[in-house]
Amino acid sequence: MTKVLVVEDEPGIARALQLNFKVHGYQSVLAHNDAMARRLAADERPDVVILDLGLPDGDGIEFLRWLRQWSELPVIVLSARHGSHDKVAALDAGADDYVTKPFGIEELMARLRAATRRSSARSESPQVQGADFTVDLAARRVTRDGAEVRLTPTEWSILEILVRNQGRLVSQQQLLMQVWGPAYAKETQYLRVYLNQLRRKLEKDPATPRHLITEAGMGYRFDP
Repeated sequence: MTKVLVVEDEPGIARALQLNFKVHGYQSVLAHNDAMARRLAADERPDVVILDLGLPDGDGIEFLRWLRQWSELPVIVLSARHGSHDKVAALDAGADDYVTKPFGIEELMARLRAATRRSSARSESPQVQGADFTVDLAARRVTRDGAEVRLTPTEWSILEILVRNQGRLVSQQQLLMQVWGPAYAKETQYLRVYLNQLRRKLEKDPATPRHLITEAGMGYRFDP
């Protein structure tokens, strides 16, 4: 049974989440604050985390940074903060998804299922099979229709980061800093150019990409 760590200090929301997780066949454990969340994350070994950012003894972003020091556990942020700055900060800290309150429980459940599927896929194989092409992370090779696709070193670097985080939104700043370095953290036009090149090489319809998805103003996501 999939175990969910719920980090939420609002009793009504926490109870509703636990009830719905039980109905949908999930086991859940509840943390009301940052200290309890850290203890339960280490002791209970959950499969996924639902995280509120506004905690009484700390900020959820700090919990995320702490968790990412030792775990790739999928984390879905569930927050009343609607600003793009908060979303980007959470994604940069390692969140897999961001859902704003108020939220629909069925949408949250769908995102939870997707996050756990992606986590399983990431841990199973260095080869990612998409609907239109295959990425072999170990061999640093991409094939489409049985033929190798030639990528430049920069194109490969961007694709590798997105594929290793498949299904997870990767912020523009994260991509720019990892590929080009801190001095290029605001050069978002670089990403537009290289993503367009990758789409022309890999997508069946580059104008309507299926795999290399843009989240406007935030970043990019790879969906196999």
